[in-house]
Amino acid sequence: MQKSTNSDTSVETLNSTHQGTGAVQMRIKSANNHHDRLSQTKSMILTDVGKVTEPISRHRRNHSQHVLKEIIPPLEQLMVEKEGYLQKAKIADGGKKLRKNWSTSWIVLSSRKIEFYKESKQQAMSNMKTGNKPESVDLCGAHIEWAKEKSSRKNVFQITTASGNEFLLQSDIDFIILDWFHAIKNAIDRLPKDPSCPSRNLELFKIQRSSSSELLSHYDSDIKEQKPEHRKSLIFRLHHSASDTSDKNRVKSRLKKFITRRPSLKTLQEKGLIQDQIFGSHLHTVCERENSTVPWFVKQCIEAVEKRGLDVDGIYRVSGNLATIQKLRFIVNQEEKLNLDDSQWEDIHVVTGALKMFFRELPEPLFPYSFFERFVEAIKKQDNNARIESIKSLVQKLPAPNRDTMKVLFGHLTKIVARASKNLMSTQSLGIVFGPTLLRAENETGNMAIHMVYQNQIAELMLSEYNKIFGSEED
Repeated sequence: MQKSTNSDTSVETLNSTHQGTGAVQMRIKSANNHHDRLSQTKSMILTDVGKVTEPISRHRRNHSQHVLKEIIPPLEQLMVEKEGYLQKAKIADGGKKLRKNWSTSWIVLSSRKIEFYKESKQQAMSNMKTGNKPESVDLCGAHIEWAKEKSSRKNVFQITTASGNEFLLQSDIDFIILDWFHAIKNAIDRLPKDPSCPSRNLELFKIQRSSSSELLSHYDSDIKEQKPEHRKSLIFRLHHSASDTSDKNRVKSRLKKFITRRPSLKTLQEKGLIQDQIFGSHLHTVCERENSTVPWFVKQCIEAVEKRGLDVDGIYRVSGNLATIQKLRFIVNQEEKLNLDDSQWEDIHVVTGALKMFFRELPEPLFPYSFFERFVEAIKKQDNNARIESIKSLVQKLPAPNRDTMKVLFGHLTKIVARASKNLMSTQSLGIVFGPTLLRAENETGNMAIHMVYQNQIAELMLSEYNKIFGSEED
């Protein structure tokens, strides 16, 4: 066999008439000029009849890519750090707000990205073979935070990408969502902090370019042989990319100046442009505005439930229609006249859902942050009488709006427990519902699951020992 002396070859294969031996002749055309050189002939022996061994490419740049593929693993082979089912909702795409639709997703976290699958892992892998790719989220420059205000569900956190995409992830199981939060946060923390960090493909290109220069430095002449129009095209793209980046930076700078110059919420409220709302305002603010120590909305909801909901199965546990609850919330915030006996609020679970939402959206919970650890220490006491006395003492030290609202609420819940034979809501059931809603730490940490146990126990004790804790407060 004769070897070709040039890397650019044009091969024509001629099947030999000797099928038994599987001989093939290959004619290599070449000439004196760059594209047409003197022809040469060489032969190959087939190992199998009708099956030609693929010739090794002699193109130097192809060779460099072949070497780099062995050095740098493909992106798809990045190690999976965590995977499992979570509830997912995409609420923004490139900065454009989307309607929130929750769905169950199989989530796969690798060192740099998250992938969302609609099916289980086995089904997802089989669908990938047919060309159905999962939705992928690049974590470079991303931001993760708890987002209690974005949903009425518990245990919700938000991921915001550098490209303006926003996702909510949620699970009812506390230790699962906490584990996911820390896993994703750690993955983000390991990546470059600069939000404008390059994409993974660009970084890989830089690695390839570096490796290529080290391995194939003696082939620099190949690059110089590129056609002039190719070089001009590359220069144009580079200038165009730089121009886009400059425009984006100018837009960011203008937005930043606008945001820093805009008036604060307090200023707008003082000028009367924005009115204080019931939902989302501090408890003492609502009470001061109403000249009371218990918000009128809380009183109205309790009155409605005691009128027509004490015997309803699963009262406070069963969720009402979220759209109707949000409608009720809007009416209350707009200070429109509210009549809970109206037919549109016929479903009592809408009323209970709105009441729970009111307490959940308080900037500071009914049990103030400064008292949280003290209530936890009180419930840890072994002696039951000591627990009751400690809780009672703490309740008496609370600000009047917190203490009086707490007394009215738990007094109402004792009436629910009294009808447990019909509504099937025991002290333990109500403790599970209201514990995390009324008590929470200011900074959620790894003790989230442990805190939930204490939250439930405190709420249960307040119910079961209501008369002893609030006895001295009776009018």
